[in-house]
Amino acid sequence: MLHPDFETLPDDRVRWLQNDLWTEQWSHLRAGSRFYAEKFGAQLSHPASLDGLQELPFTEKDELRQSQEREYPFGDYITCGTDKPVRLHMTSGTTGRPLQLANSQRDVALVARIGGRAMFASGLRPGDRVIHCLNYCMWTGGVTDHLALEAAGACVIPFGVGNTQKLLDTITDLGINAISCTPSYPALLEKVLREQGQSPRDFGLRLGLFGGEAGLDNLEFRDAMEGVWGFGVRNANYGMSEILSNFASQCEHTNDLHFHGGDALFTEILDAQGSSLPIKEGNSGELVCTHLQKECQPLVRYRTRDVITVTGTGTCGCGRTSWRFRVTGRTDDMFNVRGINVFPSAVQKGVMSRPDLASGQFRIVLDGPGPWDRIKIKVEAAPNLPEQEWANAVRELELAVRQHAGASAEVTLLPPDSLPRTDGKTTLIERHPK
Repeated sequence: MLHPDFETLPDDRVRWLQNDLWTEQWSHLRAGSRFYAEKFGAQLSHPASLDGLQELPFTEKDELRQSQEREYPFGDYITCGTDKPVRLHMTSGTTGRPLQLANSQRDVALVARIGGRAMFASGLRPGDRVIHCLNYCMWTGGVTDHLALEAAGACVIPFGVGNTQKLLDTITDLGINAISCTPSYPALLEKVLREQGQSPRDFGLRLGLFGGEAGLDNLEFRDAMEGVWGFGVRNANYGMSEILSNFASQCEHTNDLHFHGGDALFTEILDAQGSSLPIKEGNSGELVCTHLQKECQPLVRYRTRDVITVTGTGTCGCGRTSWRFRVTGRTDDMFNVRGINVFPSAVQKGVMSRPDLASGQFRIVLDGPGPWDRIKIKVEAAPNLPEQEWANAVRELELAVRQHAGASAEVTLLPPDSLPRTDGKTTLIERHPK
């Protein structure tokens, strides 16, 4: 473990630490946040108490956008002087206008420390050489995740995106044994290698560290990638730019995500009725986060829109005592088919459950504003699937999607490699407004 003194703490000791941290964070908010002074009113004068958090209103992403429109670029929810930020990031902007994210030196160190903890838990070690293939632009995937890889003790090669042939040459020339990228990126590399008659296994990578996209909870998807590349697949990088770039990852003992941020975040689960649930095995709902150690832009009861299910709270086989969870979807990606709420991740599980029929690449097509009477999907055929078997493959894939997503599907099968691959985030939904 990277931080065994914390990572093996029992729940009651973690809660004691969180109470102490929240007392300091609450004082910081009271002293510096005009945003929360207006939002909380007299409640801001109440004593610090994690038990009393449920009395406070939630913070929504749209409120942060409005705050930054009032006072650009940092918003009036900044709680430090404008001389404190040492780095400015931007959200990816996948849902609405991007946010400008300010980080002080203390914030930068905190994010790297917990991100390093996550990467180490996923198997990265000192002596490893990891090539980092996320975009080194304003979003956090480049620089911030680079520093997390370094915090785990590895030697990091800051490659970025694009120039695929140079990437493959670099892996060979430098004896690189790990790659950090989105889970859809290896499909682009595989396409290039197939065209050259090469096998991904020839590159000798032992570890794939992935994040930024859904799908890694899908065992069929992981097994297929491990079969092609021969490396261990880890969901090593779960987080959100406005909270922490990375605060959860998989270890070698579980397919679920360890929550690594207990000394930086207090978490709740919000059920469908808007009530807060405890972190207890089997509980499911929207993840809500409160910062415990943020200097520049701390958030209180921030609604992440990610829907999770708690899968474990006891000590894991790796020795860590952190609770574990799975992400089942996002409330803002969910769409309705004949009264059934469907998440893209459920559709993905259906497609990936039949690697004999499909390559794993697909797009959900949403025509008009909805609701819809079925799930329309474009799916790539498996590379070696004969065309005379496509009609049967369509029927089997429609059945698989229905079994996993709970709604009828209409599959259009496409030739292999016909859907675009990307070195950034892949969007699984195509929206066509009418």
